[in-house]
Formats: sequence, C-alpha cells, structure tokens
Amino acid sequence: MSGPVRIMVVDDHPMVAEGIQAILDSYDDMVVVATLGSGRDAIDQIDTIRPDVVLLDLNMPDVNGLTATEMILERRPKTRILILSMHDSPEYIQAALRHGARGYILKDVPTDEIREAIKRVMAGEQYLCTGAGASLSPRRAEGREPLTSREQTILLELAQGRSNREVAEALDISIRTVETHRKNIKRKLGISSMAGLTRYAMEHGVLQGTGF
Repeated sequence: MSGPVRIMVVDDHPMVAEGIQAILDSYDDMVVVATLGSGRDAIDQIDTIRPDVVLLDLNMPDVNGLTATEMILERRPKTRILILSMHDSPEYIQAALRHGARGYILKDVPTDEIREAIKRVMAGEQYLCTGAGASLSPRRAEGREPLTSREQTILLELAQGRSNREVAEALDISIRTVETHRKNIKRKLGISSMAGLTRYAMEHGVLQGTGF
C-alpha cells in the first residue's frame, strides 16, 4: 500500500488513547487518524474514517470490544482489528480471535511491540503478544464445554451489571435470546447464580480495571 498505515485508537480512557497516539505518530510509516472513546463511536464512524487498523480496548462501558469487533467487520471486512487489553485470560483472547480480531496485545507491552503487531497484521498475519500467546497453551479449563463467541460477549455484558433488556438492546437481539444464552452459560460453567457468574468473570479478569 502507498502512504502510512491509517490507525484508529478506541479506548474510553482519554489519557490511554492519547498516549498510544503519541507513540504511533512518532513513526513515519503510521498515522493515527482518530482517537475515539467508545465502541459505539467506532462502529458509527468506521465507514467515514476508513482506518487500515483499529486498536480496540476490550472493556468499554457502552459497546464492548468483542461486540464492536463483530459489528465493525460486518461493515468493513478488510479492517484489521487489534485488541488492546490488560487481561490475559485465555477465554477472552480466544473469544477476540473468534470474533475476527487479527491480534491481541497486552497494554504493558513495549512500544516497539505495538508497532510490530500493526506491521504483522497489515502483512496478513495474526499477532499475539508474548503474554497473550503464553496464556493460550493447549488446554480446556477443567473439562468444561467452551462458551461460544456470542456467549462470551453476553457474559462480558452481564458481568458489567447490565440487565437482560440492556444486553438485548446493546446487541440488537431479543430478551428471550439473551435469557437462553444466559441459561446456556450457567449450564456450561456449572454456575447457578448471577453472583457466581460475576465471580467467574472477576477471576478471569473481565471486571478488573481497564486502564494501563
């Protein structure tokens, strides 16, 4: 391609987004064309901004990174999405890849690694930073049936305290569908209460802080 790689940074913490922009704008072969504070803004503006790569935070208050990845790729399938997160839980790394992300970077990686990740996904490769890749060693947690990508998304929404109605509205599905997924999640994880689901989410990094 001609010209620098066009990058959109999406993180609900302005200082994080601005820090990443300052890092990437120091490279001649990359330019940050937008820094946005929500997944919804990224979805709404993807057709206008048309970035080559989206650096997308996993945990955001309106539309989380998994849902945003899915919806961005529905609109612009050639966009390369890199999830940028502090969580190295294998469940969520796998979910991000299943939703179509081309890579996963932990927020504490060295500056040069973010640049390398962008270059690799632009070359058509998948990129997992060292910490993320190590957490994906072959295993199935305690023999449990794995959650589907949609179930992962709904668990993330529910774990942030959203009601069935709010999840249904965010994902544009029926309340009945959310209820069905919720029952399946509980069955697969062997958890009977919402408090148990929240505890599971906390133990797997979903509800920890989302900044650097």
